Amino acid sequence: MSLFSRKKKDVLPEKPGKKPKDPDDYLLALDIGTEYVKALIAKKSKGDIKIVGVGKAHEAPTNMSSGAIADIQGVAKTCEEALVKAEEMAGVRSKEVVVGIAGELIKGNTASIKYRRADSNKAINDDEMAKIIKAVQQKAGERARREVALETNNPDVEVRLINSALVSLRIDGHKVSNPIGFKGSEVIVQIYTAFAPLVHISAIERVCDELQLDLVTVAVEPFAVCRACLGDDLDSNFSGIVMDIGGGTTDIAIVDDGGVEGTKMFSIGGRSFTHQISEKLGLSFEDAEKLKLLADSPDMKPEIRKRFDQAIARNLEVWQAGVELAIEEFEHVETLPNQILLCGGGASLSEIPELLATGDWYKDLPFSRRPIISLIEPEDVPGIINATDRELDHTFVTAMGLLRVGIDTLVGTTNNGLRAKIARLLKN
Repeated sequence: MSLFSRKKKDVLPEKPGKKPKDPDDYLLALDIGTEYVKALIAKKSKGDIKIVGVGKAHEAPTNMSSGAIADIQGVAKTCEEALVKAEEMAGVRSKEVVVGIAGELIKGNTASIKYRRADSNKAINDDEMAKIIKAVQQKAGERARREVALETNNPDVEVRLINSALVSLRIDGHKVSNPIGFKGSEVIVQIYTAFAPLVHISAIERVCDELQLDLVTVAVEPFAVCRACLGDDLDSNFSGIVMDIGGGTTDIAIVDDGGVEGTKMFSIGGRSFTHQISEKLGLSFEDAEKLKLLADSPDMKPEIRKRFDQAIARNLEVWQAGVELAIEEFEHVETLPNQILLCGGGASLSEIPELLATGDWYKDLPFSRRPIISLIEPEDVPGIINATDRELDHTFVTAMGLLRVGIDTLVGTTNNGLRAKIARLLKN
């Protein structure tokens, strides 16, 4: 039995004369962050996704650790608080949910496999593509398990596939836009896959059980941000680096010509800056967080400004080093996209985008020129409309991406392009 007050009633009270809303028509996205839980309720659609409910609640300090759930009951309580706010605004109870996951033990990489066909004169069909995809996912899963086992010193660790997406596909060296029906002897396919330790997935499943929600899917958060940027055009040629700077982690993903090349994460986020401010200025954590959010205020006294800058300077250096190391790990990317898109609460600290925009950190990385830095604003996210009177900002972009992943999972697509066909196979 659930320990929480939220009851499993599908429909909230409606105004007299209004038809009750069907909960099956709506989808909930839960962005469970280190500092906040954000909840968005949207009406399911193959067209524009309309957000009709918004909720946000502050996490207790011990609820999360490095982006992963540390206290199931504490996180469930915070989720309920955000969820109730969103449901009251939407006028409907949530049933189906997509949840984000982050942390250094989430392994998102692009795996490539060369497949030699037995009969080069036979046209490729869906069954053969499914066989190839399964082989790539198995190869990627073995790699992810080895990496997590090494980092946790646990040779028996279990991992689970979370997300898959096509990066590229070639037949006899020729890049194709749709493999079905082609003939040839050699198929080389690259697929992005993300795996997470089973313990993290089971914690999310338990939270959903406590809240009496049906878990549609779990999505790696930087992958969700990529989906937000790509929208419903699965043949998009969008290229860029996305950085989701949360409270406990910084999540980085690279998209090249519409394909997710990989995701990397490291455990430095906005909370580490707050701790430095608290320590150097002798403030409580709560007061340090308030001061951080007012960092751009012209009313900050000069002596406070000087100590504030000194407090975050060292952290900025460490964070920058983390960004460089994470991007260096994308070894198969010959030239990096020249635009970097930021979201998450940590991006609100103006020193972070300023550092990326003006520093020389990029010179030892394969950029063709200095990258352009910008925030991802909700109005920049294609195909998702905020139909509420609540103003959303860049801190809600991850939750918007989760909605996109959830709709992908639930309704699929009628598009006949390469990524649309492969997306259907990847979900099997």
